[in-house]
Amino acid sequence: MSTSTRPWRAEPPRGRGPVVSASPSSAGAAHTLVEDAQGIAFGTVMAAVGVSLLTHLGLITGQTAGLAVLASYLTGLPFGAVFFVINLPFYCLGWKRMGAGFTAKTFLAVAALSVLSMLVPRWLDFGHVDSVFGAVLFGLCSGAGLLALFRHGASLGGVGIVAILIQDRTGFRAGWTQLGFDALLFAVALLLLDLRTVALSALGAVVLNLVIAINHRRDRYMAY
Repeated sequence: MSTSTRPWRAEPPRGRGPVVSASPSSAGAAHTLVEDAQGIAFGTVMAAVGVSLLTHLGLITGQTAGLAVLASYLTGLPFGAVFFVINLPFYCLGWKRMGAGFTAKTFLAVAALSVLSMLVPRWLDFGHVDSVFGAVLFGLCSGAGLLALFRHGASLGGVGIVAILIQDRTGFRAGWTQLGFDALLFAVALLLLDLRTVALSALGAVVLNLVIAINHRRDRYMAY
């Protein structure tokens, strides 16, 4: 396993290195500023809708967002504020290991989600939502959002930064790393929440991480 600290940037495809797609004609073509902006905007909006659905159902999720949701439930503080603060320590790792570009995009994505998580409930009001379907829909929405962020050189911070770093260095899928962290988080949640709530929350997290694990392929895509 390489221990180099190369910055997070586009490189010509070689060996096991990632490419933009399976098509040789598109390999190595960097995203434009407009493409990055729309990708990050799409990702954060989808994630914000997912979080709004999650909190409407009274569920939790995994990764750093899961810690923020759980802390929000326990303290009464807004999810957005807690999520933003929890992510602060991870930016140093992102800066050192993945470069300024990745860290700046991730900071913007986290800040945008923190704000949107407070605005979306004013714009979108959920009525009755079946809890099982809602958990699955959360996983699909948030998974799509994270995929967009990953492919445009960003994440939602925290465990996502660590997961992408591990995938970049070892080839071990980011989704599987996040799934392992989620297992620990839900084990703790069992001490605080009822079994049904934790089980439905775990279903949403599994769907989310499967979307990432199956679709975010280092040998097919590169985040810029």
